[in-house]
Amino acid sequence: MILGASSFAGSLPEIASEVQSVELYMPKLGIYKNSELQQGLLDSILDELSTLDVHTSLHAPYFADVPTYPKDVVVDTAKMDDRSFRLIRESIELAGRLESRAVVLHPGRINGDHDKSFSKMVDNLKSLAQTASEYDVMLGLENKEGTDPGNLCTEVEELIMAVEDVNSDYLGATLDIGHANLTCGGDMGKLREFARTLAPYIVHVHVHDNMGVWSENYDGDEHMAPGDGIIDYTVLKEIKGYKGIFNMEVFSMEDVAKGKVTLSDAVLNNK
Repeated sequence: MILGASSFAGSLPEIASEVQSVELYMPKLGIYKNSELQQGLLDSILDELSTLDVHTSLHAPYFADVPTYPKDVVVDTAKMDDRSFRLIRESIELAGRLESRAVVLHPGRINGDHDKSFSKMVDNLKSLAQTASEYDVMLGLENKEGTDPGNLCTEVEELIMAVEDVNSDYLGATLDIGHANLTCGGDMGKLREFARTLAPYIVHVHVHDNMGVWSENYDGDEHMAPGDGIIDYTVLKEIKGYKGIFNMEVFSMEDVAKGKVTLSDAVLNNK
């Protein structure tokens, strides 16, 4: 079991001292200014990373309409322009350089017409998968929370449809267990079925907790430490044969330490 944590949880050395992998969260690394990559700032991060013995994954820029997300790196995969493609391409190129395990992509937004938005997203993902093939990088399309009606790929069937329509060896699925819990309304039976159904497509896993219901705080997507919400993490045993990273998307090293215990107990020790 490879445990990881997102780079916003703490410093790189702190993360490396607790887990085996770090997910470089590209939009919040502070390496972009007016949508332009600041190579010097990135190089300083990579210099520090080179001193640590950790696996890596990357989270590419995505769509978010919240004050904490930098507006100059917003990307909607259902509505991409040249700038959007460049931003994702930079994540893919970096992943190739680092030999990262996966690059996480968010599905697009429903821009008026659901079917047209889905079709446009698939076309864009085909282009991105071609870029990924050039760098030998695996992309993982993430399921989003069903508590936000503007999201594509909240249900497992639509996520699988997108992956199959792209039909590339370089695009699989990122199972986000917290998002799936919100989509399933906190029902553990439904969550287990969600994980079982997606299992053959999974190339990466995001782990965080919530209460399974909508709230004013990020539509319920609160990114609590595993164990602080309602998720029964033995659900992760449903993805049999998965040997990739379980990346904790939490906001502090305290939450990383807590999640590490919760996940180890659930996946490794529970009979």
